[in-house]
Amino acid sequence: MDIKRTVLWVIFSMSLLLLWDNWMRHNGKQSMFSPATTSQQAKSASASASASTAASATANAVSGTAVAGAEVPAEIKSETITITTDVVKAEIDTIGGEIKRLELLKYADSDDAKKNVVLFDQRGDQIRKVETDFLGFFKGTKDVIVPARIYKAQTGLLGGNFPNHKSGFVAQPGNRTLGDAKEVSLVLVSEQNGVKLTKTYTFKKGEYLIDVKHAVTNNSAAPIAPSLYMQLIHDGTKPTGGSMFTGNVEFYAPAVYTDAEKFRKLDFEKIESGKEALSTKANDGWVSVIQHFFVSAFIPQDKVAREVFTKKVDTNLYAVGSILALGNVAPGATATMDSRLYSGPQESAVLEKIAPGLDLVKDYWYFAMIAQPMFWIMEFMHKFLGNWGWTIVVFTIAIKLALFPLSAAGYRSMAKMKLVTPKMTALKEKFKNEPQKLNMAMMELYKTEKINPLGGCLPILIQMPIFLALYWVLQASVEMRGAPWIGWITDLSKPDPYFVLPVLYAISMYITTKLSPAPADPIQAKMMLFMPLLFSVMFVFFPSGLVLYWVVNNVLSIGQQWVINNKIVPPEHR
Repeated sequence: MDIKRTVLWVIFSMSLLLLWDNWMRHNGKQSMFSPATTSQQAKSASASASASTAASATANAVSGTAVAGAEVPAEIKSETITITTDVVKAEIDTIGGEIKRLELLKYADSDDAKKNVVLFDQRGDQIRKVETDFLGFFKGTKDVIVPARIYKAQTGLLGGNFPNHKSGFVAQPGNRTLGDAKEVSLVLVSEQNGVKLTKTYTFKKGEYLIDVKHAVTNNSAAPIAPSLYMQLIHDGTKPTGGSMFTGNVEFYAPAVYTDAEKFRKLDFEKIESGKEALSTKANDGWVSVIQHFFVSAFIPQDKVAREVFTKKVDTNLYAVGSILALGNVAPGATATMDSRLYSGPQESAVLEKIAPGLDLVKDYWYFAMIAQPMFWIMEFMHKFLGNWGWTIVVFTIAIKLALFPLSAAGYRSMAKMKLVTPKMTALKEKFKNEPQKLNMAMMELYKTEKINPLGGCLPILIQMPIFLALYWVLQASVEMRGAPWIGWITDLSKPDPYFVLPVLYAISMYITTKLSPAPADPIQAKMMLFMPLLFSVMFVFFPSGLVLYWVVNNVLSIGQQWVINNKIVPPEHR
């Protein structure tokens, strides 16, 4: 019982800590689980002031090769070309041919449902009014500063004074909206010193995957050996607000993948300090910038030698990209390179088909070994049920049935422990000054009575990894974002707006506690009665899908406890 009490006290202490962290977060205070971002926020003003400069900054040297800093010809004017499909709205600048803004038309912004999620973007600091509501009593609005953001997709040529992401491009005539067609393309052309770069973006119906084709034509009198670079640039300013315990956490991080080194998630701060400078040669892989629920990734043509790199581009601005050699291009010849740019939601089934390892951008923290197979099972169930809420319910039932034999054994052990409590008390009194003899006597008692002292803890210990893994499934899976269950639950990744599930949890947990064998320790017994209230308050802040799991689990536990008490545990042990 001492071991079980220790486990429960650890869980109890962690619960208090998480509850306090959520209270601090809700009131705009700094979380205890993320470092202060003072230095990064101080940089945001500088980043905002230099946004226009940073957006056109020349790429730094990579392995001794640098992007040429050609001036934009006077006759080339900056023009924004907008391409609209059924799922995205992209803005492409004729200066550099870079994607400077990408709006996802099927995903509402988490802070303002009237707006859509925007991935690529360039803006200064913004003040946004957001609604506040704590426990349904303290409603109002408050001003939130949304930090400056620079996030773009850039491509160009290395190896000479060739077209790059600073050069002026001319947009060829063509459709700008998808309409009834299956795809729409934008062709951009730039020529510099006799070298013509034709860049073609192809957007397809219902897809977030953009085909990006580069064709280099040598109109000069001498052979050339250009290289193509593709990079994502992003500022290092950390997002404000949100909490990892409320399902609203936000982050930005570069990530790369090669078959040799597998998936690597990087850090802007370490790139700034030089601790995570990357220069890797490979024949495969991709580069990306990941964030909560979404990802942008450049996926070059496979089986082509490349150099994967990260670098600091400007103040508080960083790049992750690939450089691919196009080989020698003779006068009058053309070299082409096909690649793809995915910029959209982290849907596992979609990412798995696009490129090896791309599904690894879904961050399950340290619980990936449990969370990944858990999500695969739930995804399979969802194909038949069509509702993620009911999927959670059925998944919980399956887990409960699988753990029933272990739970029954645990309850038997707890009942036996209660039965031999007088003998344990007598032993403690007899050997109160001889701890070694007491331990030996206790072990002998457990052996004689056929009691496993850890038996009562096993159901709790096994449930905790499942609970935490399910939390990260809800936290990381965009499939759950905006997914309804029934009635008032319109988003399983957000807290219950009317606190129905937390209240049901408290009631069901109280009933389960009353049906379970009462602990011999009076302090532990009081704690067990108090914990349902504590957890129900804490669950007010948790994703409703996670609370739904625990409510269903408790309801099943009530039935399970009745079966154990009346059918399995002998009368003398009840």
